[in-house]
Order: sequence, then structure tokens, then C-alpha cells
Amino acid sequence: MRIRKFFSKGVFIVLLVLSSLAGFSQRMEIRKLPGPNLIFQLGNRHLWDALTSRTQNKQNKNNREKSKPTRPNIIFVLTDDHRWDALGAMGNKIIRTPNLDALADRGILFKNAYVTTSICCVSRASLLSGQYMSRHKINDFSTCFSKKALDKTYPALLKKAGYKIGFIGKFGIDSNRQPDSLFDYWACARVEQPPYLVVNKSGQTIHNTDSVGKDIKQFLYQFAGQQEPFCLSVSFKAPHESESDPPTFPYQERFASLYQNTNIPKPVTTDPKYWNSFPEFFRSDKNIGRQRWKTFFSTEEKRQETVKNYYRLITGVDEAVGDMVALLKQLQIDRNTIIIFMGDNGFSLGEHGLEGKWFGFEESIRVPMIISGAPIPRKLVGRKTDNIALNIDVAPTILSFAGVATPATIQGKDLMASFKSGAAERQDFFYEHTFWGSPGLPKVEGVVSKKFKYMKYIEHNYEEFYNTKRDPNETSNLIDQKSGSTELDKFRKRYAVLKRAAR
Repeated sequence: MRIRKFFSKGVFIVLLVLSSLAGFSQRMEIRKLPGPNLIFQLGNRHLWDALTSRTQNKQNKNNREKSKPTRPNIIFVLTDDHRWDALGAMGNKIIRTPNLDALADRGILFKNAYVTTSICCVSRASLLSGQYMSRHKINDFSTCFSKKALDKTYPALLKKAGYKIGFIGKFGIDSNRQPDSLFDYWACARVEQPPYLVVNKSGQTIHNTDSVGKDIKQFLYQFAGQQEPFCLSVSFKAPHESESDPPTFPYQERFASLYQNTNIPKPVTTDPKYWNSFPEFFRSDKNIGRQRWKTFFSTEEKRQETVKNYYRLITGVDEAVGDMVALLKQLQIDRNTIIIFMGDNGFSLGEHGLEGKWFGFEESIRVPMIISGAPIPRKLVGRKTDNIALNIDVAPTILSFAGVATPATIQGKDLMASFKSGAAERQDFFYEHTFWGSPGLPKVEGVVSKKFKYMKYIEHNYEEFYNTKRDPNETSNLIDQKSGSTELDKFRKRYAVLKRAAR
């Protein structure tokens, strides 16, 4: 064995020496050796080719490394009506979300993520602009960004900074005047609510979640590995209910057997006494949340089926996210890609006798949120934080990852900066929902902190005050209890301060 190794090394040295002599002889125009030495010339040539090829490959690899964008690619994934606890990583033992859970394991899970207004159009405008509704003024489904305001959204700012930008799925803000010309890739239906089942160009019926998944793949194949980094915004319709009459939760058929034999536990506040405790203006059959409750939750059988279908839609999104992550690895861009995941608002699944969002309850305003990807500092990987995170924080966080300055118009904060030593933690935030109004959707504003929640129905001067730390299900309104008077006064004053600041 030793003789063989010695012989191999010897041959290699001889060939290397001959290679050098050959190069010298070519420079000095010395005549090539004839006859028996031809084999050495051939070996010499092959060795030289191998050595130069290896050098060239290394140089090509270095060139490829240099051509890769130094700034990270950014993918923002948004689900629709996705409540905070409908995620395995958030402690839900029933729902199956292995791919989203894996993102949380590889990144940061925000356990206290909220939206500042719980309705699609307003929350999406806040996500893009980093502003409260009081500032961006988009409070219905027929108002769009002005040209000046659109230029201050994170996609426009990133494009100006050299990013390729794409948008896929539900835009959700004034479907008649979509900003498609701003984007390098646009795949959004020109409707307020895209249908769940669509017919593709091949004449096949495809589920919206699967269609969004296909568009993600098309975008990545087109823009991965280019000199410019990209920012892709993905907006799933799921798990939003359909617009059919009656509405449903149309999941992909391959998930039909999922959760079939599972019993969904009853939330505490499904007890009728909690609905009956509301004041008369709220406890109305004209309340949209109550109307939809009758469709989906008025019987135990309906409740079981509704929650299972809602979970099936989320599992469908989870599958699409898993496919996206796998493709990032296949395209070898996963090491330079940040993924931010969030819900646009929460969703009541029968709690307090309601279905839907809008109001200030935890089920309505609290959402799942994850920041993941290899560029995340190693010390933060697997972090589960209690820091309050808001939808208005998404824009400045994305801009910070891209190295783009945050405009003064943005009211949110860079979430990554909150982990720096000495950073001040957000203690509370202003909540506002003034779309429509009573009796359909009574207008509500308030203040949310980690321990207390103050809500005021501004048309009726009706207040709610909960100690959410002791009473996470919001079962006991402390507004009439003397024990809460000191804290209540503090929150009333804080509400006035935050309301002014949101403008």
C-alpha cells in the first residue's frame, strides 16, 4: 500500500515537472521529443488541461459568487384571516403546519403580533406603507394609494434601490386601480376577492392556493440568481371564506380526510352568556359578525366542520410554503433569502358569539408572525419573543434588511432593531376600526398592551377594559369594577395620546 502511494506521488511529481519543462520548451521554441516520449507529452497535456480546468472552474465559481447580490432577497408571505393560534409553532396541537413551524425553528417567532386595523383593505395598506389607517386614509375597498403615497411603500422604495419586485395573489386594495405597472412581475386578479376555484390557460380548474404556488415558482425561476436581488410579496386568499351564498371554506380536495376524526374543543366564550352580555347596539342581528356566526357556528356540527375546513385551508398554504422553500434550496438562493410570514388579520371562530374580525378581541387582532432565513443572526435562530410586533412594522423591517433608508412617513419600527442591546420595547399600540359603522360593524378604537386592553365603541361611548394577562379569553369586562379604576384612567389618557400620534 505504501509503495503504491509513493509510486502515485512520484508519477504526479514527474508529470508536473514535465509540464513545466513543456511550457519552457514552447517558450524557447525547442523541438518536441520524438518517439517514446510521446506518452509523456500526452500525459503532460492531460495534466495541464486538468490543472487549468480546475483553476478555471475555481475562477468561474468566484465570479459567480461575486455576481450574487450582496443584499438579501426578501419574500413576504401573507395569509388572509389567519388568527394567531392557528399554527403548530404557536401551540396548536391539532393543526398541521410543519413547513411554517420549520420556518419558526430556523428564525424568530413573534408570539405577540397584531394588526392595527382588522380588515383586509386597511391592514394591507398598513403593511405596504408602514402607517396607521389614520395616516394612509385607506378605509374602504374603493380607495387606493395616491402616486405620492405609493412611492413611499416598501415595493416602490426597493425598486428605486435596484430590487426586482413582484406581487402574487390578492392585492386587496381598490381592485379597479391596481399598481401593476410598478412591478416587474404581477399576478393578481383584478377583483376585490379572487375566487377559490379558477380555470387556468389550459382549461383546468385549479385552487387559488395552488395557483399562487405556481406563480411563486414562475417568479423564482425568472428572477433567481440575477445580479439584482428581488423582493416578492405573496398574498394567499386562504383561509378567508368564499363569497358564495352561503359562504364556505373551499379547501383542496386532497385535504378532505385531514382532521376528519378530530374533535375541535369548544372555546370558553362560545357559551351564549358572553354574546348576551353585550350592550343592545352590539347584540343585534344586523351585526355582521353575528350574521356570519349563524351560518358557520349556530350548531355544534357546523362549528366542527367550519374549524376543520379553516384548518385545511391553512395546511394548503403550509404545503405551498414548503414547496417554495424547497425551490429556494434547489436554486441555491436560500442562503441569501429572508422570509417574513404574517396574517393580515385574525379571525373569530365562534368566540363571543361571533364569526370574523373587525372588533378588538384577541381572536380578531392577533396574528401569527415569523421572520426566517439564513441571513438571520445565528443568536436569534429559534427565538420566541414576547415583543409586540405590528403590521406597520413589516415595511420598515423589509427596508432595513435591504439597506434602504426608512422615510419619515413610516410609523412602524424595524423589528430586528428591537433585539439590539438597549433597544426600547414597545409597551402598547393604538387600535382602530372605523369602516362602515353601526349597526353592521360598530366602530371601535382603543389601546392594547401585554397586560391590559382598553376598547371604546366611539359611536356609543361604550367602553371595554380587560386584564388580558389574567383573563386571556376576555370574559370579564372590568369597566364597572372599582379595582380597575386606576389602570382604567391611565389607559383612557393613553388612548387619547396614541390616537393623536397615529395621524
